[in-house]
Amino acid sequence: MSKYEDQSGVQHIGADHQLSQSHPWYRRRWILWTSLLLLLLLVAIVIMVVHNNDVKAAAAKRALAAVKPSVTATVATATKGDIGIYLDAIGTVTPVYTTYITAQANGVLTAVHYSEGQFVQKGDALIDIDPRPYQAQLAQAEGALERDTNILAQAQMDLDRYRTAWSRNSINKQLLDDQEKIVLQDTGTVKNDQGTVSYDQVQLSFCHITAPIAGRAGLRLVDPGNVVQAAGNTVLVVITQEQPMTVVFTLAEDSLGQVQARMKQMHTLPVDAWNRSQTTKIASGKLQTIDNQIDTTTGTVKLRALFDNKNRALFPNQFAGKFTQRSYAGSHRGCTTQRAGGVPLCDCERNGQCAQHQDRRCGQRHDSGTGNQPRRGCGHQQLR
Repeated sequence: MSKYEDQSGVQHIGADHQLSQSHPWYRRRWILWTSLLLLLLLVAIVIMVVHNNDVKAAAAKRALAAVKPSVTATVATATKGDIGIYLDAIGTVTPVYTTYITAQANGVLTAVHYSEGQFVQKGDALIDIDPRPYQAQLAQAEGALERDTNILAQAQMDLDRYRTAWSRNSINKQLLDDQEKIVLQDTGTVKNDQGTVSYDQVQLSFCHITAPIAGRAGLRLVDPGNVVQAAGNTVLVVITQEQPMTVVFTLAEDSLGQVQARMKQMHTLPVDAWNRSQTTKIASGKLQTIDNQIDTTTGTVKLRALFDNKNRALFPNQFAGKFTQRSYAGSHRGCTTQRAGGVPLCDCERNGQCAQHQDRRCGQRHDSGTGNQPRRGCGHQQLR
């Protein structure tokens, strides 16, 4: 029996000799669509990656343009003049006078005559305290003075009579001497009464509080009806003078010698106050004085500049970082300047030699004197 025949005599064909079955048509189409979708997905991924790279490149270019803006170069005629040297510092607006008014008499506060933020003149009425107790004390003192004055006058009359009698040998010398001492005692009593009257008059004047300086009144701190004490520390009103105004700022001790030398020559130096971004000049003034010692902890010295503050742009106790003091510390003479793109390019004579002026973004700042403002911001210029 053949291996391809079973017991029933039926002949079978082996699996290795059988024809392979053909795939149905829908299975081939599914493979085709799957491949096409994978290809489209790959193309989409590539497009997204390229687009993201373009966006990042454009953002990087914009950021680079913001950090390093383009400079427009211009051509100007070279001129010969002086270059101003400026020293920058951070300052604090400090009023010339600030008055904290407290009560000097005990009593009930009866009236407030000022408005919050009002500009008052010296001598203007501010606050009234009930004066009646002090008026009564003053009346008592004046009565005692009037009584003792008449007693002194009577003693003086008796003294004149005793002197006449003594000249006629009508009385003994003891009576005359005693009367002279009585007159001196009454004179002392009258002086004591006069002092009491003056003291009571001063106490009565404390009930009517007036402005000691001209300036701007602050917010109202007490209301009528409250009891104030002369021994207390309660501030009734604060008055700050705003015209003129000073600014206290600091400079490094290395710049002190340069400023002092110019002060000896000019007796004063111009000072400009700028805003924090150094784009707007707020006020112009002059250097008033230099402190008498250097702060050893910081290596700086304080200076005070005076501003007329006519437009009241400088506000008392304004934050120190709001203003930058640009102190004119001198000039380089005999300089030929020319601006290119806003940057001064110049040659200056120093001790008979030519010194090149170059933007080095450190040290001092110079003004070419060509009618343009010196460069501001973090960049500084110095001669080398």
